[in-house]
Amino acid sequence: MTRVAAIDCGTNSVRLLIADIDGEMRDVEREMRIVRLGQGVDETGELAPEALERTFKEMRDYARLIEQHGAEKVRVVATSATRDARNRADFVTGVTEIFGVKPEVVSGEEEARLSFTGATKELAALRPLRPYLVVDIGGGSTEFVVGSTGVTASRSVNIGCVRMTERHFKGANPPSPELISNAVADIDAALREVRESVPVAEARTLVGLAGSVTTVAAMSMGLETYDSERIHLSRITAAQAHETTRKLLHMTHEERAALGFMHPGRVDVIGAGALILDRIMREYGFGAVVVSERDILDGIAWSLV
Repeated sequence: MTRVAAIDCGTNSVRLLIADIDGEMRDVEREMRIVRLGQGVDETGELAPEALERTFKEMRDYARLIEQHGAEKVRVVATSATRDARNRADFVTGVTEIFGVKPEVVSGEEEARLSFTGATKELAALRPLRPYLVVDIGGGSTEFVVGSTGVTASRSVNIGCVRMTERHFKGANPPSPELISNAVADIDAALREVRESVPVAEARTLVGLAGSVTTVAAMSMGLETYDSERIHLSRITAAQAHETTRKLLHMTHEERAALGFMHPGRVDVIGAGALILDRIMREYGFGAVVVSERDILDGIAWSLV
């Protein structure tokens, strides 16, 4: 048995998984903190000092947990926001000081591979049709991966819930039909790019990952509070996703914040995240999405063994 620690630093959140792996993976600790590292990156091209400090603060807590639980191997992966930032050296230096290991600012392709590994390990029980299209909707980017037992093709594009919110919905409460239409055009253009290198038409099962997808699932299922066990491997129809997206986009910030399953850090970006999922299902013709609570974080943990 090997005890590992995986840290996923995305555009919106920083997450930790400490797990024991011996053929199977058993969670020891699983944490998620919203830090909004990607604040303003789409506009300025740099990580904001206050965003870096928020991230480092939570990472120091994670470092204490890793030491407390005696993890033997540690891997820190950073994705879209850090990939895009001119001052990412500041991030690398800070993280290295905290964890004693250098963070890997991974490519979109490596991010896609890790997401696919994490998402598909537990799918066998459902006997879904293959190949899968695994879609990881992050804060700054969305990864698309097609494969059966491994990755056949992948593509990362710069549409994510934080980036689309900052680009199209900033200050809108709720967004107007015109703003929504502009966001749809932006998302659809990226989905056409994906078609050029990823055979999405060959996929038989859509698998959706990350907070935007799981939050849409919680609302579609009518949950009063967030329940990861019920959400994991649930199946949400295209009609449910569309109706949930419509509701979220027409709600005010205050109405979304009042939803019992809504994480406070997702309140302002969930409309854009839901819209990305809705457009994927519409444009690629999927009648349903299988929702997975396992994603790149789990893939990072598996990569350590």
